[in-house]
Amino acid sequence: MIIECIAHAEFLIELADGYRIVTDPYNAETGYPVHDIRADAVLVSHGHGDHSAVENVKGWTVKIDRPGSYTLAQGVTVEAIPCFHDDARGAKRGGNLIFVLKAEGLTVAHLGDLGHLPDADLAAKVGPVDILMIPVGGFFTIDADTAVDVVRLLKARVILPMHYRTEANAGWPIAPVDDFIGAMGVKAETLRLLRVTAEDLGLQPRLAVLERRRAE
Repeated sequence: MIIECIAHAEFLIELADGYRIVTDPYNAETGYPVHDIRADAVLVSHGHGDHSAVENVKGWTVKIDRPGSYTLAQGVTVEAIPCFHDDARGAKRGGNLIFVLKAEGLTVAHLGDLGHLPDADLAAKVGPVDILMIPVGGFFTIDADTAVDVVRLLKARVILPMHYRTEANAGWPIAPVDDFIGAMGVKAETLRLLRVTAEDLGLQPRLAVLERRRAE
């Protein structure tokens, strides 16, 4: 499995047989370059434009934007689990989906714009997780300290932070990734891509900041 961060909360997951899955494609309002990404399936955690720009994904035949259990291909499943975009049960920003992908012996979770600490029931539905894509910037989502609690709650093995402030979205009221790295208290490795198998999971970094794709 190869995981690439396009930017923001958009990741491209490519399986060994070439099957490609995109999470939360963003629009130009994020400040990041918009790339034409090709994929077989696209996952949309909620309807905000920085997470739902499916028009920028080419070739997909499956879109998952509703709760449920889905089979994408043989041995590839996705569970879309409802939760909230805020700490007021959706009263501020509405709902959100957590995606739990199981493929190639790995469990990968993308938390979308999670805005609250999961309760025991939600945590049990999601975890334990091998690879966790988690928002850490705060304000619109959980903040760095809450993200650390979520990591522990879901027993995540490899953590990929997302949805934080960079020079591209410097005007947004969210924190940089360094706040989360400091709260985690572990060394972060910067990687171009995460190449991972079930067999080498234990050799992967605990915390990896994936470089975003540059303008083409």
